[in-house]
Amino acid sequence: MSDIFLIGSHVSMSGPKYFLGSVLEAINDGANTLMFYTGSPQCNKRTDISKCKIEEGKELMKQNGIDINNIVCHAPYLINIATPLNTEKHDYAENFLLSELNRCHAFGAKLLVLHPGCHIGQGKEVGIQNIIFSLNKILGNIDFDITICLETMAGKGSECGSSLEEIKEIINGVRYKDRIGVCIDTCHLNDAG
Repeated sequence: MSDIFLIGSHVSMSGPKYFLGSVLEAINDGANTLMFYTGSPQCNKRTDISKCKIEEGKELMKQNGIDINNIVCHAPYLINIATPLNTEKHDYAENFLLSELNRCHAFGAKLLVLHPGCHIGQGKEVGIQNIIFSLNKILGNIDFDITICLETMAGKGSECGSSLEEIKEIINGVRYKDRIGVCIDTCHLNDAG
């Protein structure tokens, strides 16, 4: 990452300009970085990478001094790796997260923000252990440079990661510490108390 002060926002990515449009929006906002989803955050439908105008977006970033190492993807909300292990929901979450990591890599992003997940009645300790299990499994099966940044959560319902202590517990259990980071959502932390 560069030594300059980075400022950007969460920009949209939709057709027909896709990633090129995301970069244009960031530039029009006067930003020198950006965060985006590789598809809708509420569903699993994804536009084929070949149609996302990635190279055009990268070229525009280069022309405007935006370092690709500073851009951030945000994982879809549907990914919940805290769910019970060995279930269809958990397998779905792991596969979707792996797919998103591969999409991020195709865009050149090295950071993916992830909501840790909801334990859905199992209790936080079990949910946290499921998150650790999945992060170790997934990070052990990719061979490219990317960091998963665990976002602090508000603690609604059965959310895991609503305190820095819970985030620390997850990080302590992950073997690939060089591939784990933290996204501090101040609004979420405030809501969590």
